[in-house]
Amino acid sequence: MGEIRVGTCSWTDKALASSGWYPTGHRDAEGRLRHYATQFPVAEVDSTYYGLPSTRNSLLWTDRTPEGFRFDVKAFSLLTGHPTRPEALPAELRPALARQRGRAGIDPGLLDDVWDRYSAALEPLRASGRLGTLVFQFPHRLVPGRPAVEFLRRCRERAAGWPMAVEFRHPGWWREEHVDATTALLTELDTAAVAVDMVQTLPASVPPVVRVTTPELALVRFHGRNSAWGTGTKEERFRHSYTPEELSEWTPRLREMAEQAREVHVLFNNCCGDAAVRAAQSMQHLLGLS
Repeated sequence: MGEIRVGTCSWTDKALASSGWYPTGHRDAEGRLRHYATQFPVAEVDSTYYGLPSTRNSLLWTDRTPEGFRFDVKAFSLLTGHPTRPEALPAELRPALARQRGRAGIDPGLLDDVWDRYSAALEPLRASGRLGTLVFQFPHRLVPGRPAVEFLRRCRERAAGWPMAVEFRHPGWWREEHVDATTALLTELDTAAVAVDMVQTLPASVPPVVRVTTPELALVRFHGRNSAWGTGTKEERFRHSYTPEELSEWTPRLREMAEQAREVHVLFNNCCGDAAVRAAQSMQHLLGLS
């Protein structure tokens, strides 16, 4: 039976920091992470999607968490095909990004350079055993088909030797006509499939399909069930307080995943106030982990 680890998709979210969840004396950067790590054994690093990580932060995160803690780290936006602000890159790489305007795709040489900087900065997490996986969240426009499969293969080749998980935002990957092919592809690439919980009433709703595609790790991200998904502000999209009944739907699935993977990471992304940490604590209780 694998280990189920429950946590949240951010410990630095402003809404969480201002909610009062962090006790007095633990509200600076160091105190927040040290306190969070006493409550949960895993956290997602979201900031690395918006900007390249730094070696300094990786060393600090390692120092401030106990041995065995896990960080699941979001891939930088340029690596997943998302729009990327020039300011998110080091100054010396910005001209190369500017030259891509109007072109189809990004120069592989630029992506290789970005990957080298991204991965080097995360090496302290990997060396300390604290890296859970790299989370590649792909945009809605990455639809099932040969070009997308080739793009995924290039991403995996670039990240060879690193643990990798994939979350698709286009629902077609997990619809009945594609689910077997998607599962086979990710299994071949030794890449964990990210299962999601989200509102199911929208055209963009990704089905809550569970497939374990690597024996090392399975991952579930809980986005909340707000119908403003995809249209509202960040607060509106993620404003949802999970009920015990909603969470209980997942407990047998999580235990089944743990029978197939060494670790199962359960991450709550309903980051509005303290809703994510409350849901994570409730899930721990339902699973008998607290």
